[in-house]
Amino acid sequence: EVQLVASGGGLVQPGGSLRLSCAPSGSTFGRYGMKWVRQAPGKGPEWVSTIDSSGRSTFYASSVKGRFTISRDNAKNTLYLQMNSLKPEDTAVYYCAIESKSLVDATRGQGTQVTVSS
Repeated sequence: EVQLVASGGGLVQPGGSLRLSCAPSGSTFGRYGMKWVRQAPGKGPEWVSTIDSSGRSTFYASSVKGRFTISRDNAKNTLYLQMNSLKPEDTAVYYCAIESKSLVDATRGQGTQVTVSS
């Protein structure tokens, strides 16, 4: 089974940017569609974005569309999430997962904390 580790989170001021990365271990991920999921404190998991296996098709939640960009480099086995114009409501733990995973299962990987605060 593919094990996924997200990284790149941190503390950023409103309006700032971060780039998250996700590198699988144990298997290549180029055959899978991938997604980012986030979970804010006290809330359930929320889908953020999906990218198909080729990287040609991308999809976004309305809350992040126009601010976040999902991408992948299959040669490097790495998934990215570029986050711009960050807002306090983007504060959450961000997880990457294979697209077919449920939202709950997606949060079983190693996420990365993003905190947007002044």
